[in-house]
Amino acid sequence: MKGPLFYSKILLFGEYGIIKDSKGLSIPYNFYNGALKSSDNFTESQEKSNKNLERFVSYLEQLQNENPEMVTFDITALRQDIANGLYFDSSIPQGYGVGSSGALVAAIYDQYAKNKITILENLTREKLLKLKAIFGEMESFFHGKSSGLDPLNSYLSLPILINSKDNIETTGIPSQTEKGKQAVFLIDSGIIGETAPMVNIFMDKMKKEGFRKMLKDKFVKHTDACVEDFLKGDAKSLFGNMKKLSKVVLHNFKPMIPKQFHQIWKEGIESGAYYLKLCGSGGGGYILGFTQDIDKAKKILKDYPLEVVYNF
Repeated sequence: MKGPLFYSKILLFGEYGIIKDSKGLSIPYNFYNGALKSSDNFTESQEKSNKNLERFVSYLEQLQNENPEMVTFDITALRQDIANGLYFDSSIPQGYGVGSSGALVAAIYDQYAKNKITILENLTREKLLKLKAIFGEMESFFHGKSSGLDPLNSYLSLPILINSKDNIETTGIPSQTEKGKQAVFLIDSGIIGETAPMVNIFMDKMKKEGFRKMLKDKFVKHTDACVEDFLKGDAKSLFGNMKKLSKVVLHNFKPMIPKQFHQIWKEGIESGAYYLKLCGSGGGGYILGFTQDIDKAKKILKDYPLEVVYNF
């Protein structure tokens, strides 16, 4: 058995903010992918994945018992396939904020959900929200509360614009220009990030009025502006707003930024050579960067493993 490929994703804008109704923009990242496969002779990582699926199927069974109107699965077939050596074969790094559990959730839904919403249908807002809700419940198994956005992106393989919690749509993004000097890039922090502890820190901060005010007046405001600028292709305004966003994140989300990156984060803001932001929940994994001159940014950041995601 070999299932279709599901890709990783990058949330360009909206991490943490979408919990509080900011805009968000998520794009598929085809560099990494995963697919369901089966084997009767496991490697260590395949066996780990198979055992993980065993636990996941028990969770899915409980989910459908509690909420059969929402989603039901062919649990018998899934259990049988797991017994026959089903595992998720993935090149998506775990704990890097690029949607490793999202791709797995999308693959399981695609293969085993009954009455599934398919990507060939006319995807109305209602259908997108229903999919997002199902995926959110499924993915909660992996790291506490999930928005369902990562699996949705992986399942559709299309950019998704989040206008608010109840208003999401698929969208087009400005086409890439191969020779474009402006770029979005990833820096590998070399640390595996865990989502749940980071989300807990955030929820703890949300208890303080000052933090909530900063989130609404600065973080959400700058995030929304960046999303609008990016979609319009207004680079001048985008980099102005990126600078503000990068500054707000450095000052208010320090625990989510690995210590050894505080200095280069600050240097980017001061020099204007690049602006860094969180990629997913932070705490490790990838850090996302935006620059108006990728060659210049590469020179300055030569000591860090850097991957260009998008040129424009």
